[in-house]
Amino acid sequence: MKAQLDPVIHPTHRLRICAMLAAGTTLELQVVKEHLQLSPSALSKQVAALVEAGYVKQERPGADSRRVWLSMTRQGARAYRAHVAALQEIVAGSAPPAAQVDGGADGTAGQDVDARR
Repeated sequence: MKAQLDPVIHPTHRLRICAMLAAGTTLELQVVKEHLQLSPSALSKQVAALVEAGYVKQERPGADSRRVWLSMTRQGARAYRAHVAALQEIVAGSAPPAAQVDGGADGTAGQDVDARR
């Protein structure tokens, strides 16, 4: 079965947000903003897409409504893991077959084995 890239997670900034949230439990939006070096509007747009998909939960707990906390939902964690698996599958499938890779002791490193005959 081929793993599928998730179109919601795939854009670079969303993928990076998911990676940060997968590594931690809950992060303050300001921390994500500073780490990704995004403008508030750009970050808001990316987070909104993840929230709308049900992948990220956004909360303003307590009396200080200026602080926004982000966490990944179970659905988001599953989608993120599947997306990473799809990326790994793509990368693994891009490696040249072992028969075409030679150590190059004879000065032909990186050449196709059949092309040298």
